[in-house]
Parts: sequence; C-alpha cells; structure tokens
Amino acid sequence: MAASASNVQPDDDVLVEMYRCMLLIRKSEEQLFRDVKQGRTPGQVHLSDGQEAVAVGICAHLDDRDQITSTHRGHGHYLAKGGDVNAMFAEIYGKAEGICRGMGGSMHVADFSKGIVGANGIVGAGLGIATGAALANRLEGEGRVAVCFFGDGAANQGSLMESLNISSLWRLPVLFVCENNGFSEFSPSGTVTSGVISDRARPFGIPVWNIDGNDVVEVWKTALEALGHCRSGAGPAFVEARTYRYSGHFSAEAMILSTPYR
Repeated sequence: MAASASNVQPDDDVLVEMYRCMLLIRKSEEQLFRDVKQGRTPGQVHLSDGQEAVAVGICAHLDDRDQITSTHRGHGHYLAKGGDVNAMFAEIYGKAEGICRGMGGSMHVADFSKGIVGANGIVGAGLGIATGAALANRLEGEGRVAVCFFGDGAANQGSLMESLNISSLWRLPVLFVCENNGFSEFSPSGTVTSGVISDRARPFGIPVWNIDGNDVVEVWKTALEALGHCRSGAGPAFVEARTYRYSGHFSAEAMILSTPYR
C-alpha cells in the first residue's frame, strides 16, 4: 500500500525550531569528533552528519509521552527527542553526570523521562523494543505512539519481519523509520540487500512512504500523516527515508583509513 504525504505545511516557528535542532545535532557531533581525535572520549563514536533531517522531522510531532528507539548512531535521535545535550556529552565522556551515569556511553544514550527508550549497540535490537512499547501503548489506550529508527543494514535482520508481522496482526501504534543511507557499515546496500526495503512491509498491509530523508519539510509532512495513521488505531506504518551521511561508519575511519568511505 503506497501512501502520500500530508498537504499541511509547517509554519515559520516549526521551521525555525527544526533548523535549530538540526544545527544543534550537527555542531554537537562536530565537537564530539574533535574530542575523539584529541583523545578526550573513551573509544569511538558513530556520527549522523547529513542525516539530521530524518530525526528532526519525525520527532517534531512527538512529545515526552511518545517513545523512540534508536541505533548505535543515536545522538541525533536523542537530541531531536528533547534529550539534554550536556547530559549526553557527559555520558559519552563516561562521567557520573551523564544521562546514564556514564555507564551507557555513546551507543546507549537513553532518557525515559523524554520517551527515549534507548539507543542500542546491537543492530536491529530496537525493532522489537519499539514493538513492545507500542503494545504497552495500545493496552494503556492513551494515544501514545512508538517510533523505531533503524538503518538499511538492520533491515536484513530477522527482527524486522517479526516486528512487522506482530505489529500488523495486533494493530500496534508503531512507526518504523528506515534511514537508508546506501551503505551497510562498509558495504554498498546493493551488495547486501535485495529489492526495495519498504516493500517488505507491504505484504503485511502496512502503509509505506518512500521519501527524501534530506528534505526536512518532506519528512515533517510524511510524519504527520504516518503518525496520524498510527495514533488512529489503524496499526503500524513504515517510512523509508533515503538519506546521505558525510562521515564514515565510525569516527576512527577518518583517522586510520586511507580509503574514502564512499
């Protein structure tokens, strides 16, 4: 089932706020990368520079009661959902003032008070978690929705099909958002993924949107429609956002690899 985006346009205040949030994500990650190169952080980080519009356009329609799950590349989702930037930096530095007391680090930022169920270092792990959150939402009947952000690489995990199946069967209020940047770690998607990822949702009767994930207005308009579908009790929805990330899979590549990411 193909779906179309809403014709509603974001007003100026929304546009300014989305720009502010995208800029916050970009500048925060630029600072993180500088800190990694200077040895100020334990380990490496996974950046999302270029993909900010997906997180921001979707999360603009969510409040603290709604939940999101993220990936090992979760800084942008965390900030777009209203997470505190200082607490995130402290977490990545391993400090007790961090949002998870310095125990989670870059790949596991979470804040339940903001509905940020968590980023996750396991590829595809957020799919089942978001589906479970959506089941709780349906049982509680308060109109909340869960959003699962995942990459094109995670689309090849069996947990995607399992989550699509049960969420469709039980008509769960969950929005699956595939951030397709054309690369699964170091492999071009075409070498590891057959067909169109969003087509995997169609046999379950789940409405699908294929959009330009670098156009924050298109993302915002699509999210308005897709989340409205989920909140109405009609079941899950699926958005495949084609995007482009400027940095490599993780921060060390720019420092140790001579081969360009793309």
